[in-house]
Amino acid sequence: MPITSGPHVALLSTYLFLIPLVVLFLCEVMKTVVASFRKKRFAYEAFFRAGGFPSSHSAFVTSLLIVVGRKMGVESVEFAISVVFAAIVWYDAFHARRELGLQAEVLNRLQHWKHFTTQLGHSFKEVIGGIAFGALVTMVGIWMT
Repeated sequence: MPITSGPHVALLSTYLFLIPLVVLFLCEVMKTVVASFRKKRFAYEAFFRAGGFPSSHSAFVTSLLIVVGRKMGVESVEFAISVVFAAIVWYDAFHARRELGLQAEVLNRLQHWKHFTTQLGHSFKEVIGGIAFGALVTMVGIWMT
């Protein structure tokens, strides 16, 4: 049964764009929890860092896509723009930024004067995890409105 009263419901139903922002923040918290579990210590450095599971970029654009589809309809121009935007972000998270990370690894081996960050992109699993996380949290947010 959806929650249909209270100040948070009025806020979310009026400002649906808040749902993707909440998704982004919760995804960063989840990424920190996952990194802490893997490292067996509190991994505060994982918060708002590139890379990691789940992909916050993927979660954010998935949430935006669902909210726009819900508000404007899946046949709207706005939804079509959201689909293209999401596809570009997913591709960038998985392919382009991952390639930059691989290039940084090679550069780090070739020279010794500067260390380049290698954790820039995401694996396919991290992108899919972000999409699933974004969709799930968005659906809960919409259910609450």
